[in-house]
Formats: sequence, structure tokens, C-alpha cells
Amino acid sequence: MDNRVLQIQNRTCNVYGTVGAEYLLLQMANEHDLAGMEREAEALRRQTARPFLLVAVPVENWNDDLSPWSAPPAWGRQGFGGRAGDTLAWLEQAVPGIRRQYSVKEDGKVVLGGYSLAGLFALWAATQTDTLYGVAAASPSVWFPGWSEYEAAHPIRAQHVYLSLGDREEHTKNQTMAAVGDNIRALHSALTRRGTDCTLEWNAGGHFKDADLRTARAFAWTMESKK
Repeated sequence: MDNRVLQIQNRTCNVYGTVGAEYLLLQMANEHDLAGMEREAEALRRQTARPFLLVAVPVENWNDDLSPWSAPPAWGRQGFGGRAGDTLAWLEQAVPGIRRQYSVKEDGKVVLGGYSLAGLFALWAATQTDTLYGVAAASPSVWFPGWSEYEAAHPIRAQHVYLSLGDREEHTKNQTMAAVGDNIRALHSALTRRGTDCTLEWNAGGHFKDADLRTARAFAWTMESKK
């Protein structure tokens, strides 16, 4: 199936992959992500033979719609509005229609993924629901204030969790964001102790390098995990 456009309520989603897929991959995406979706989908096809349906869902207000609670600006002037709960509720309402329209298998596995704050959103969503087979979190914003403490009290429920980070991301003068390295190591250790199928991969470079390819790798690992 070539790239299709799917209108769900007020959102125009981009859809890639196969009708009757075994895996339904959901990705919250900003304009930069959407521009790279063709390359991401092609990279994903090269890394797995498993039939998948990848749905890129546009996000209107990145900082507000993907943050689990309010927080002050980490840079610049825009803070975080804490509307992730509304976004997750929208996704949960949309999934049954996507399954029907594209004939996703009844036992098809749902993987929520994304890059940066969308990666954090996916991790947080997995603390709220047990319907996710996996989380594909590429360079997730685990520096977000209060996240580590929250996840310790409300553990991620997904069976398979992919984490990655650029090896230069924690080397920043921004003290809030510099915590990302220690926080992602601690999250990986905690998930491993709990018996979650989890990996942490380090990519060369900073945060803004090859976001599409890193996200494709995240989804591919989650689908190919044998545990």
C-alpha cells in the first residue's frame, strides 16, 4: 500500500504499510517528523519483513499536547501545558476505526512510538494503559521534570520497550535537559529489573540528527524482539 491520507475527526493522518497488518504503529508527529515519514517508512521496510501499518498523527501544539503535566519552559519562553491525557483519549477513540478501515488483525499488536517529546508521551501512555504491546521511544525527553519519580510510582506496563539517545545529548549547558542521560540509564535499569523486554541504544551525535531513521529503528526493534 502506498502512502495514504486518513482523516480522523480534525486530524489528517499519514498512513504507510500494509492492509491486514500484524502490527499497528502509532506515532505522534510534528511538521519536521511528517516531512521525514517517507524515509522513515522505507527504512522500516528494510529492517523488518513483518507486515505493519504506520500511522503518523499530527500534533497541533507539541509542548502542550504531549506533556503529561504542566511544567515551566526548559528553553525559550514556551512552557508545557500538560494535555497528554486529552491526546491519549483521542488516540484510544481513533484506534478501533483505524483497525476496521485497514483490516488490522484482531490480535494485531499496537506499538506507540515517537521522537523527543513524542517518545516521552509514548512512555507515559504506557503507564496509563495495558493495551500497548510495545513502546518505541527514540531520544525521549526523559529529562522532563518529575518524570522519573512518576514512572517509579506508576510503572510502564508495555511488554517491550525500546530506548535510545544520542551520545552527545546529555552534554549540554541546560541543566534540566542534561539530566536526560542519567534518567534514561535509570529507566532502562528499572525496566530490566522488572523483567520488561527492554534495550537502550546509543546513537552517534546530538538530538537533532536522523530523527526519522532513529524512530524507524525503534519501531523495528519492537516488532522484531523475540523475548
